Amino acid sequence: MLPLQGITVVTLEHAVAGPFCTRQLADLGARILKVERPDGGDLGRGYDRTVNGLASYFVWLNRGKESIALDVKHPAGREALGRLVARADVVVQNLVPGAARRLGLDHETLAKRDPRVIVCDISGYGDGGPYQDKKAYDLLIQAEAGLVGVTGTADQPSRCGVSIADVASGMYGYSGILTALLVRERTGKGARVEVAMLEALAEWMSQPLYYGFYGGRPPPRTGATHPTIAPYGPHRAGDGREVIFGLQNEREWATFSREVLRRPELAKDPRFSSNSERVANRGALTPIIEAAFSRMTAEQVTALLDEHGIANGRINGVDQVMAHPQLEARKRWRTIETGAGPMRALLPPANVGGVEPVMGDVPLLGQHTEAVLRWVDYAPAEIAALRQQGVI
Repeated sequence: MLPLQGITVVTLEHAVAGPFCTRQLADLGARILKVERPDGGDLGRGYDRTVNGLASYFVWLNRGKESIALDVKHPAGREALGRLVARADVVVQNLVPGAARRLGLDHETLAKRDPRVIVCDISGYGDGGPYQDKKAYDLLIQAEAGLVGVTGTADQPSRCGVSIADVASGMYGYSGILTALLVRERTGKGARVEVAMLEALAEWMSQPLYYGFYGGRPPPRTGATHPTIAPYGPHRAGDGREVIFGLQNEREWATFSREVLRRPELAKDPRFSSNSERVANRGALTPIIEAAFSRMTAEQVTALLDEHGIANGRINGVDQVMAHPQLEARKRWRTIETGAGPMRALLPPANVGGVEPVMGDVPLLGQHTEAVLRWVDYAPAEIAALRQQGVI
């Protein structure tokens, strides 16, 4: 039996945060009923066409779900939505501010009918405060939470290369729902789970916030180099390629100076005798390291670092990650089905003993509409009428 088998989730979601939350529930066996607009569906379906004509975002975030095309603004569509929600253990939404309450999907309304229901609301800024009605997208939250300000180079701030505000929010939605399900098992009562994207990413920003607020200045933007640890980042080898590595303590610095740089005296050089000094004198340290590396290829540098227990990695491109030998050796890839044929997909990172994640198909828009409506007791003639009215 899968951990969430028997749990039904009705979700009005789009883009990344909501879908990331519910896809993880699907992987654990929950039934995810994804309600989409008939005229195009989840806006994430249209972000790109790179996966054999499908959107990379949608393929990533929506496996294992059932798609119901339903115009919830139409009275008949709202009636159908009500029937679905009446069967739900969990309701998830990341619609624009105020939309869920207008649809009667807020926890206060739903709990009057079913005290066991769990409602997860994901929004940009949460309830209350001057920003509660403000729309929010990932990059905007990256900027508001200060991430853009600490990412990039000294001359140019940058967004994070993945939708990190959405991912953070989806993760907290997922863990909040699991917590609420556990509480319900103990008390018999459901709960509201509220996640604000700003608060999710601000939590992940806590270290630079502490550093900047109490230290009197924000951490500098240093590209791929760590702003507060040195050496920690990419360094050029003799063949022109870069090796990325990092040291975490003075023992490692002494080993690196002696065994890799072949300059043991550097361990006690006042300029480099502590991490703070190495960060302050990074401009002097980097040329010393790259001079030593210039006598070796990147592979030779990596082998030497491995030999002496210095953590290192490669700056991989997407093709290299897709063929990563560690992912292959640990059998992390599975094949999922989509409307554009089979695709590769990674297993969820949390390995629960005895549980094989579902890794279900990626649905076409409205693929499961009729089957789900029959499940909530719609007769064939009623379904045909809904279709004729453009509700489904």
